[in-house]
Amino acid sequence: MSTLLSFHKSILEKTHDPATSELLLIARGLGLRRVTCKLLQIYDSPQNLVILVNASQDEASAIGEELGVMGCRKPGLRIVGFETGRKERQELYKKGGLIAVTSQILTVDMLTSDIPTHLITGILILHAERVSPSSSEAFIVRLYREKNKSGFLKAFSDQPEHITSGMSPLRTIMKELQLRTVHIYPRFHQDISECLGRDRSVLQLTVDMTENMSEIHNAIVQCMSTTLSELKRSNTSLELDDLNVENAYFKSFDAIVRRQLDSVWHKVGPRTKQLVNDLATLRRLLNMLLSEDALSFQQYLESLIDSNTYNEAGNARQNQSPWLLTDAANVIFQYAKRRCFTMSRDPQQSVPPPQVYDVEDEDAWEALYELEGVRIRKGAAQQDKRPSWLPQGMEPVLEELPKWSLVSAALEEIEEEMMRREATLSSRDPGTNTILIMTSSLRTAELLREFLASIQSDSSPGAQGRKMMQRRLRRYLEGQAMRNMDKKGKQSSHSHVAAGTVEPPGGKDRGEGEVSAALRKKDRDKQAKAASRRRLRGGAPAVQPPRKPIEIQDDERLLLPEQFDVDAMLGAFPEPTAMLDFGAEFDPDYGLVASEQTAIVRAYSDDGDDHILSELQPRYIIMAEPNLDFVRRVEVYKKSSPGLGVRVYLMIYNLSCEEAKYLFGVGREKDAFERLIKERGSMLLPIMEERRLSENADSVIKTISTRIAGGRKEVSAEPYQVVVDMREFRSSLPSLLHATGTVVIPATLTVGDYILSPDIGRLYTQCEMMSAHYKHPILLIEWEEHRSFSLEAVAEVKSYAKPKYAAKNKVSTAATTETTLPPSSTIQSKIVLLTLTFPRLRIIWSSSPFATADIFNDLKRNLPEPDASRAVAVGAEEDAAAAAADASGGAGVHNVAAEELLRSLPGVSARNVRHVMNRVGSVREFCELGRGQMQDMLGVEPGKMCWDFIHRGDRKE
Repeated sequence: MSTLLSFHKSILEKTHDPATSELLLIARGLGLRRVTCKLLQIYDSPQNLVILVNASQDEASAIGEELGVMGCRKPGLRIVGFETGRKERQELYKKGGLIAVTSQILTVDMLTSDIPTHLITGILILHAERVSPSSSEAFIVRLYREKNKSGFLKAFSDQPEHITSGMSPLRTIMKELQLRTVHIYPRFHQDISECLGRDRSVLQLTVDMTENMSEIHNAIVQCMSTTLSELKRSNTSLELDDLNVENAYFKSFDAIVRRQLDSVWHKVGPRTKQLVNDLATLRRLLNMLLSEDALSFQQYLESLIDSNTYNEAGNARQNQSPWLLTDAANVIFQYAKRRCFTMSRDPQQSVPPPQVYDVEDEDAWEALYELEGVRIRKGAAQQDKRPSWLPQGMEPVLEELPKWSLVSAALEEIEEEMMRREATLSSRDPGTNTILIMTSSLRTAELLREFLASIQSDSSPGAQGRKMMQRRLRRYLEGQAMRNMDKKGKQSSHSHVAAGTVEPPGGKDRGEGEVSAALRKKDRDKQAKAASRRRLRGGAPAVQPPRKPIEIQDDERLLLPEQFDVDAMLGAFPEPTAMLDFGAEFDPDYGLVASEQTAIVRAYSDDGDDHILSELQPRYIIMAEPNLDFVRRVEVYKKSSPGLGVRVYLMIYNLSCEEAKYLFGVGREKDAFERLIKERGSMLLPIMEERRLSENADSVIKTISTRIAGGRKEVSAEPYQVVVDMREFRSSLPSLLHATGTVVIPATLTVGDYILSPDIGRLYTQCEMMSAHYKHPILLIEWEEHRSFSLEAVAEVKSYAKPKYAAKNKVSTAATTETTLPPSSTIQSKIVLLTLTFPRLRIIWSSSPFATADIFNDLKRNLPEPDASRAVAVGAEEDAAAAAADASGGAGVHNVAAEELLRSLPGVSARNVRHVMNRVGSVREFCELGRGQMQDMLGVEPGKMCWDFIHRGDRKE
């Protein structure tokens, strides 16, 4: 159970009162989940009904587990998902307690009265920074306050950066949540500063990047600056002053740039769109440079070159990334290759003289060296051996990340510290000797696990992961060979087009039979390496042994792409049965590992890291990459465990984007909190008024027409009603309809998504069903708010319109042009086909969900309200008739043979056969219908097809 600190108790004193409703903003890493769980524990009672909203599946499970540790087990937190049935949900609501439910399910249950809204004790909303006028949470609050004025509402957020965009963002959130109180707790809050103080036990270790890494890093930053300058120059009419390299280090930068360009996205050309995508690619390159190995970085660069050279059809790409054509990009490619290997022009110069190593007498040589006082390093001897699979002319460099050696040195220092403190520590002292290593991603954690599992402790720094890098180089060469095989396969298939193909030097006969005698003598099943000093525990967060690489036969060679042979490559892979070696992976010492022999490697996560810290209670923590949230979690963890000495190693690359990103993140959060505090001091609090039926008085007046009895006809004062399909509550339109005063009735509709009146329905997927059941089928095409109100730009229309005419003049170019149309052109062509096939179909263009709500209100004027039961029956009445026929045996209801004959006619399907049988009495009567009558019954195209078949048959001259 997590211990509550003094500032946690201060927050609970201000927020635990069920008679108050408030919004809590707190800095990340300070224990928001502790406060939430403690509030849920306070409210846990069968007499209360407390709803937890906007929690993901993982968050709800973690909160439920934490509550179980705190003693809330009977029944504890119950999670309601999409698999929970309606009756089961009703029973859960009646029993009371703590319930976690998704926003969509809670909205539908409130509208259908499956949950007693007036009996809800309170609602807790997580991630309040996502609340907007069109969000599901705002819809829930409106439904909640319509029937419940006494229940509490408490919202929480630890993302202050997301509440600083727009005009008065804090006021907007409080208005939608109908709150008047907000509590702000940054790291520099007085209560938090006095409680945590300044942490002086963190050892910040800065390491310089290698020369190659520094050159690549500076080149990438230069490419980002060039791309940003080009983006600003191309869009001078927009406010792009906030776009700088410091902001480009964060993942949210792409969303910021896209939000700035959304309003003119239909006007910008393909070059601007390419620049926006290039910024994300360059940021990914920066992260990979500091966290991935050299070979993975080289592979990603090669994939970028291929994707910018050829398109999906294999043809030359027209719009390439501009940064690839700069001098800085050339620097990136050259130095990235130097980190992996170098190629010599004369292959014979790089081949060392043959040396024979007697592996069996290695121990004897070591004993002789020890007697003579000569010390040699095994790693140096092993590095001199040239692998047989390495192509001639290639000299492997295999540059390792500097942080790997730093982690290894930190582990040695920690081991010495353990031995020094072993005599002074007792079993009563808090904490364990388990070492916790944190990384930024799962990929980095896996790479670090592989390095620690195969580390060569006796090697010099920078060469401790030589074996791992050699395995990766071997897999890299295998991938290059496979790619070359695919290219050769494509070239051979198009050999009749390309004439004069010259085979590269060094064909398939080169290198065959030249196998080293030492390799043939080498034993393939040599004994497993002795266990290292530090044992590594498996499991999800623990260090796992690396996967066994693919074995290649010793008498075969792996060639470079230019020396590639298909037969040699196919023979390089062993038989499947040869790879099943269970003896090498079996651990005879399987069992629990002592804490001082355990190192756990994990990736940074959310509030679940607090649970890991409290469960493991490590004395030594290595942060391989800086993370502001985890630094604060460690501060809270140390303060929550009095008497526990924790040593933290924080590793940062000197003069890198990693350091700049960490410092800029600290400043950005501080600025966000300062703006929120300033806005709170000058904010005009909204006045909450009750919603009345008279809000629609203006719309009622508009429905009075002086042409109908001089305006003396009585008009119903009831609000508008719209029947909405259950699946549509994922969108924001139902919420906005409810905000305009329209009564939203949820139902499971077979035909249509929105039923505005008995004659108007919104198109779903089956246009023929809509045309058959409704008088006015409507297709609504709706854009998101602040997006460009256009399908595509004019330049993009020309891109797929030109090849149509070019193919008439030159037949040879038809095979080289792209045959796939852009997605927007496909949408336009489908709309044209719909309008041609269904002439009664009407299309409504809406620029945003807000405009759609106004359009719906205008369409409903002077029209009767829809019946929810009838709307549900539309399309499902055929199934009901079939069920009735089955219940009565089907003898006295309809003729089965006639139904089968009717089903066999073209245009009549299982979806509309019941509708036809309800309209006509016999097959004869159906065949005597006219073309127009049959089209009204089946639809335009199906009706025409069926009428032509009946009157002309399937014989077409």
